[in-house]
Amino acid sequence: MLWLKAKSWCAAAWQSRWLVHSVRTGIGTAASLAVARVLRMPEAYWAAVTTLIVMQSTLGAAWDVSKQRLIGTALGAGVGGLLANYWHPGIIGFGAAIFGLGLICALLRLDRSAYRFAGITLTLVMLAARGEPPWLIGVHRFVEVSLGIAVGLAFNALWPERELADSTHPSKSPS
Repeated sequence: MLWLKAKSWCAAAWQSRWLVHSVRTGIGTAASLAVARVLRMPEAYWAAVTTLIVMQSTLGAAWDVSKQRLIGTALGAGVGGLLANYWHPGIIGFGAAIFGLGLICALLRLDRSAYRFAGITLTLVMLAARGEPPWLIGVHRFVEVSLGIAVGLAFNALWPERELADSTHPSKSPS
């Protein structure tokens, strides 16, 4: 009886494309991490995290938002590196930097995805407690995130998949 339920669940997972999606995502994130490690990036996991985010969308959807993420990452790395190089912010200063970043994104007519990635990157650059210069931390974050975006887009282009509907989750399969 348990064997039949497991077999039914596996068939539902395959038919719902969750299995294929999980395989694609696992291979894509592992490839991104491997490339980042070969490049000796100090926090290679950011490439894998970004690939994971990018691969949750179809290529068309991922392409548009990935441009915004890349711009936001560059903006956050640049502003964060510049500010942290000359000034160590307290809580109010950090909040003001995030606020200023929001204004810059609005002036540049970027979307919230760009602002989100800009804010995350600025946070990592300004608040990272390491011996490296802040501008170098900014460069590293930009390269790691850019690598993750590139790998995620490449996997979406080379191994396209149909969109997944939540209603096709294997646990919701008919008995």
